[in-house]
Amino acid sequence: MSTDHTPVEALTDREAAKELLRLAGLIKHHDQLYYARSAPEIEDAAYDALRLRNLAIEARFPSLKRADSPSDRVGAAPADGFAKVRHSRPMLSLGNAFDADDVEEFLARVRRFLGLAETEDIAVIAEPKIDGLSLALRYEDGRLVQAATRGDGAEGEDITANALTLKDIPARIAGAPPVLEVRGEVYMSHSAFARLNERRATADQPLYVNPRNAASGSLRQLDTRITAERELGFFAYSLGEVSAPIAETHSGLLAQLGEWGLPINPLSRVCGSLDELLATYADFLQQRASLDYDIDGVVYKVDRTDWQERLGQVSRAPRWAIAHKFPAEQAETILEQIDIQVGRTGALTPVARLAPVFVGGVTVTNATLHNEDEIARKDVRVGDTVVIQRAGDVIPQVVRAVLEKRPADSQPYAFPHRCPVCDSEAVRPEGEVIRRCTGGLICSAQAVERLKHFVSRNAFDIEGMGTKRIEELWADEIVRSPADIFRLKDRRADLVQRERWGSQSVVNLLAAIEDRRTWPLERFIFALGIRQIGQATAKLLARAYGSLDGLIEAVTAARDSESEAYADLINIDQMGKDVAADLIAFFAEAHNREVVADLAQFLTLEAPEAVQQSPVSGKTVVFTGTLERMTRAEAKARAESLGAKVAGSVSKKTDYVVAGADAGSKAKKAADLGLAILTEDEWLAKIGQEA
Repeated sequence: MSTDHTPVEALTDREAAKELLRLAGLIKHHDQLYYARSAPEIEDAAYDALRLRNLAIEARFPSLKRADSPSDRVGAAPADGFAKVRHSRPMLSLGNAFDADDVEEFLARVRRFLGLAETEDIAVIAEPKIDGLSLALRYEDGRLVQAATRGDGAEGEDITANALTLKDIPARIAGAPPVLEVRGEVYMSHSAFARLNERRATADQPLYVNPRNAASGSLRQLDTRITAERELGFFAYSLGEVSAPIAETHSGLLAQLGEWGLPINPLSRVCGSLDELLATYADFLQQRASLDYDIDGVVYKVDRTDWQERLGQVSRAPRWAIAHKFPAEQAETILEQIDIQVGRTGALTPVARLAPVFVGGVTVTNATLHNEDEIARKDVRVGDTVVIQRAGDVIPQVVRAVLEKRPADSQPYAFPHRCPVCDSEAVRPEGEVIRRCTGGLICSAQAVERLKHFVSRNAFDIEGMGTKRIEELWADEIVRSPADIFRLKDRRADLVQRERWGSQSVVNLLAAIEDRRTWPLERFIFALGIRQIGQATAKLLARAYGSLDGLIEAVTAARDSESEAYADLINIDQMGKDVAADLIAFFAEAHNREVVADLAQFLTLEAPEAVQQSPVSGKTVVFTGTLERMTRAEAKARAESLGAKVAGSVSKKTDYVVAGADAGSKAKKAADLGLAILTEDEWLAKIGQEA
């Protein structure tokens, strides 16, 4: 049974893992629609709620964080048609705040991380959050040499020629440092949007749904003349790579960008307290309807740039900024059908099929129906008029049925107790909310979903091997295991004869498969689809064991919970006993070991490189006691950025123990083991940071 409406605090470990899996897939789907196709199915509030629930679960269950966690990525892969650009610094997204308590907690987190006293003021700049398309402008010696979209945050699209057609973007800047990357938002004003749709209506062309989609589609035209006539605007709001410091504050940076001729939003202001931030939020919300461009919230940024640098980032977002989103909305529509989807782990998830309803600039047609308990509690039935909310735990969310509009012949929904795909019994273990198919590998839905996961973007990312082809090859018994994908080269003649395949598409597919014969170990581990082993955990395992044989040997030895191998496994940062149990259970199954061995014979797996080459790259570090120069969180973040492994407990494999005041038992154990114990100043000297 689905867990998508179960409160985060009520989730068990297994339920949380399932929910993170579901959210990863949903968010990836909506990222692709929003960033790559400019055709979102849900509005921003709905999307934000999905990410918020994902972050809340990861915060409560850090060991369950997936390798493909949405919190580690931004946007979607670049679309075809433009050259790809690798961002010199990732284009991050922002965490979200939805109420005053969230904003207060943001300020508190900044204080805790920096170790600031309650009496020390934190200046924060508040900027309108423009609902447009993120863009990075790279200037070299004052000349615009490249403009790139966000893409997936790491890699975007080169749309330099199109950007040069925007009147708001200067082709040259006088007085800028040799390298200057300006980041901002491309948008279309309401008045320009109205003029565009008037022209399209006259030409009998489809109308754009909203200004954001129009801006995205306009900026990414292959014909620059089309972009030029679309009247796009631009607001600069931050920097990427820069060869020299520009200002000591973010407000000072914006002022300088304005002097260089880049448009800066005039509503931005510096605030000195929570009350001022909330007053600014209320002011922007009131002005929203009268502005000639769309805003969907307020962005708060710590003003001091040195504090921004210390705060750094976590996952996909900076610690020094947050977006305070405007309230969500509701709408009514008809619940036409309830479908049951079967996932990779056999979970049965109910999905509401809705009569299309236009809400906040997008058309909503589907909503997850949480689980059978929630369906029964709300008494939601096929044929009901239902209220759809675009914010909350999961969006779109069915809030309630409108009972006064219920058809007279309606019947309560009966949740199936058998799998709709393989007809195996679907059981719900005591104490859990998930009903799961017991068919295992005989259930084609589960087997196919495992293969889809294997070829997915964050796993083997095989271009041309999409959902439809996996389903087709499975149905025809050509691909039944991951290794079969690498055997397709022996069936080239059969493949080119298949309907709608074509010789060139087969050539391209086989070339894409061959390109994956050398692949990173961490992505191989993630591709196996082991329960609770997401992208981040897979990376930790790859760094800890260095090779597939090393991993299998260690996990096999770790079956003995009293062994040193088990102690080493659970001591990996963020691992924990529950995740370790699923990893051990996977390799304990003979069938799984056979699948892995069969697949590995086709591959050369690359060991991971350190995050950054430094004196502590690859070293295991334990921090203990009270640090004086920085907080524990800041120390850990800095160590990991330098390629070190941060562990929670001391073992004989620990390289350094950094002992602050009142170090206690960990320092004593380190001394007993004869380990290197460093003071905070000695640690800072080792990593090349001034004490």
